[in-house]
Amino acid sequence: MISVVLVDDQELARAGLRTILRQPYGFDVVGEAADGQAALAEVARVRPDAVVMDIRMPRMDGVEATRALLAADPASRILVLTTFGEDSVLAAALRAGASGFCLKDAPAEDIQRAVRAVAAGDGWLDPAVCGRVLRRYRADPVTDPDAVRRLDDLTSRELDVLKLIGRGLTNAEIARHLVIGEGTIKTHVGRIFTKLAVRDRAAAVVFAFDHGVVRPGEPPPMPGV
Repeated sequence: MISVVLVDDQELARAGLRTILRQPYGFDVVGEAADGQAALAEVARVRPDAVVMDIRMPRMDGVEATRALLAADPASRILVLTTFGEDSVLAAALRAGASGFCLKDAPAEDIQRAVRAVAAGDGWLDPAVCGRVLRRYRADPVTDPDAVRRLDDLTSRELDVLKLIGRGLTNAEIARHLVIGEGTIKTHVGRIFTKLAVRDRAAAVVFAFDHGVVRPGEPPPMPGV
């Protein structure tokens, strides 16, 4: 059972999420908050597996709340829910440390998969807006003189794995592409995170796009290549 805190200033939106994230589907909504400031106290109280966070809220918005939650507990897992067209704030949420984002009007199954992925330590970047958000992210890059050195620290196999992470593949899919065990892939992923100083899969995807490891429209390699 995945414990979840819902953060949204609209009661109707939270009610809809409660319907999607019910116990029969493997979720337990253990807390709710109507703004980012209230979310800080609620998350500290119940320590959920995942936080589902709205962006536009009074007092403290989702970006600021995400930043504050991660400052208090770097292990926090935050999925941002938003409406179509908010590319700039989604890019800001990624910079703040969100583990992923999903559109509010996405199918219920996609929202469930997104929460599961984030709670498991993976990232979730909604394909409907991922390309636009990453372009917006790259339009205002953060200068990091050490990034190239960190990238050079990767082995050729780790670089292969990073490319496939950037294309959105899961560990199981990467294992099939590279024809090696999934356990080995998990080891590579952990080393990639450590070497690149990124906290999770979403941050690794952004790093891959930021530094030209993956380019929009580039297909994944064929299995065994």
